Amino acid sequence: MFEGAAWLPGDFALPETIIAPLVSTAILVAVIVISRTLVARFIRRTVKVSELRGRLLVNFRNGFLLLLLLGLVFIWGDQLRTLALSIVAIAVAFVVATKELILCVTGSILKSGAGSFYLGDRIQVKDFRGDVIDQSLLATTILEVGPGKSSHQRTGRMIVIPNALFVSEPVINESFTEEYDFHVFTVPFKRRDDWRAAQQAFLESANRHCESYLERARKHVNKVGNQRGLEVPSVDPRVSIQVPVADEIHLVVRVPAKAGQRSYIEQTILADVFAHNDFSVGKPEAEPAIAPPEAPAT
Repeated sequence: MFEGAAWLPGDFALPETIIAPLVSTAILVAVIVISRTLVARFIRRTVKVSELRGRLLVNFRNGFLLLLLLGLVFIWGDQLRTLALSIVAIAVAFVVATKELILCVTGSILKSGAGSFYLGDRIQVKDFRGDVIDQSLLATTILEVGPGKSSHQRTGRMIVIPNALFVSEPVINESFTEEYDFHVFTVPFKRRDDWRAAQQAFLESANRHCESYLERARKHVNKVGNQRGLEVPSVDPRVSIQVPVADEIHLVVRVPAKAGQRSYIEQTILADVFAHNDFSVGKPEAEPAIAPPEAPAT
């Protein structure tokens, strides 16, 4: 029926699936325009009340517009369905191709909105630990601190962490307070060592080295606790005991420390205690060997 389309200029040709909807659309528009014109003329001639005439004209105009939209949807339904499927396929392919970038942007929004950390904070994400020196929309740069989780020395290496990691992994911020932090370190002993004397020596040394700023640390921690609505912990140095295995005693030393001086206070206390004390009591004497029982006489 629609073959040829000779009225099109040049070599331009439309596919058969497009020609039929175009002709139907033209017929629909012509019918709607003619009908609207005739109805409007009829209303203007027969309705004498101006207010009623205006309301009828507006209502019929909106009704014909709605009929036009419904007719276009009915005529172009298959093409619109194909277009929608194509758009969905393109969107899915785009999301799959840019998944990591989207996660990085999402992680950046998450850490900024939650206030997880700021420049200069010491953080740990998975096995990455260090001081934050730069943040961008896609990545966070830190200067590595280590080795291990208990060390506070910079290794000289720079680590660039993609922000996508902050979506799925928890962030440990070791700089929760700005001026003073709590620092915890562990000193292992054998059960036969004089760990009671070591406990007392570490407590005395910690009190002695923290005495100069202990009151300022207490005021700062109280201030932070009031601002965040938290129960304020005691800032006094403590030495507690842990028994990880049957033959070992671990002394866990917790002291307040100035921001950035956790390694210094730890090394100072360790050097002070071990320079003036020896907690080893030597190895226990070996028990005498037990002679095997004599064989019964035959």
